Amino acid sequence: MAGQLQTIDQYISSFPDDVRVVLEAVRRSIRKVVPAAGETISYRIPAMTLDGRHLVYFAAWKHHISLYPVPAADEALRQELAPYLASKGTVRFPLREPIPYGLIERLVALLVQQRG
Repeated sequence: MAGQLQTIDQYISSFPDDVRVVLEAVRRSIRKVVPAAGETISYRIPAMTLDGRHLVYFAAWKHHISLYPVPAADEALRQELAPYLASKGTVRFPLREPIPYGLIERLVALLVQQRG
């Protein structure tokens, strides 16, 4: 499916309407934090770049939206992330639940801050 896609718009348009809405909202959440972010497809999924380097990836799967990587976080944020952690570097937001866009914005802000 996404292997032949060249842009994030093409990637998003390859999904059903309900998932498209979520993907667009994730994209807007990232852009809210990093308005000048570049966009590309890398590893067959959307990647947002900053200063020519990959900053954050996001992808839709059958039952969830994933965001990669997960920044180092303080204890309070780790507790908030706990229900979504799929692995050390991945969070999964179930499509059957409200997507925590504010949390996505905070994660992206931390990625920017920790990039140095």
